[in-house]
Amino acid sequence: MLNVGIVGASGYTGEELNKILIRHPAVRIASLTATSTKENSQIKVFNPGEVISCCDLIFFSLPTGEAMKFVPQMLSAGKKVIDLGADYRLKDTGEYKEWYKTEHLDKKNVSLSVYGLTELYKDKIKKAKLVSNPGCYPTAAILGLLPLLKRRLIKTDSIVIDAKSGLSGAGRKLAEGSLCEELKDNFRPYKINYHQHMPEINQELSGVCGKKISVNFVPHLLPIFRGLLATVYVKISAKVVLSEDKLRELYKTTYKDEPFVRIRNEGKIPQIKDVVGTNFCDIGIFYQGKHKMAVIVSVIDNLVKGAAGQAVQNMNLIYGFKETESLL
Repeated sequence: MLNVGIVGASGYTGEELNKILIRHPAVRIASLTATSTKENSQIKVFNPGEVISCCDLIFFSLPTGEAMKFVPQMLSAGKKVIDLGADYRLKDTGEYKEWYKTEHLDKKNVSLSVYGLTELYKDKIKKAKLVSNPGCYPTAAILGLLPLLKRRLIKTDSIVIDAKSGLSGAGRKLAEGSLCEELKDNFRPYKINYHQHMPEINQELSGVCGKKISVNFVPHLLPIFRGLLATVYVKISAKVVLSEDKLRELYKTTYKDEPFVRIRNEGKIPQIKDVVGTNFCDIGIFYQGKHKMAVIVSVIDNLVKGAAGQAVQNMNLIYGFKETESLL
């Protein structure tokens, strides 16, 4: 039996993680903690020594800048860590400082961490001691673009990612505060081209195609609680001859062995309600041959495939469990 701990168990993601792990037959939840005062009788104030003493694997679901204060101690004690925050996602710690406005405290382990996009780094994740779980926007966007970039089919200087997320992505404090009232009968973009997930998307897409990529990324907040939809616009390279059917087959071939990526058939448009509460990413492909413009629609539940579900998927890989265990 694998003993796990959740640090940050009182947040939306921590709660979702707890719900998934409760039904996992090979896991025992040995510790539920938060860094502030207790939210309920089950959640204790985080004490690193106590967590180390009873856990084999620790999930961190904390605000940016918090996990890196404790992860080195966990790793030194021989524990494995899956961080659902942003502290180990960016390999360039200077870029981390630029985007998150704080100095990185654990540069040594940044290079050792494995980016936890399961469909891209499966083999590395299996051997990892520290996994940095992706952000929700990057998960949807990268999965939507991966087949095209792997085969060098698109112009990389004009990628547009137009993404919308439910307000739970902002965290409990904002979602249950002024943001909820602000979004009532409303819909708006925010952090246009300076959202902290943009360098994460650029980093991973650049790695896929072997050259530096800088996307145009505009996130929006929807007046719903959970779910995320990314509409990605790309130009197919001039010399490439394609049809919508061939594009769709390319996606199906790329993800044929991936249990949580579903490619929609012709004319079927992915929608948020189809994935809420699941670990699926549904992708639709649309192509206008005359202008060589492809539109990719990618939908996930931001709290599951965009956070807690993907973390459990990564845990399953690390410990040799069935990849879909407790997620289907």
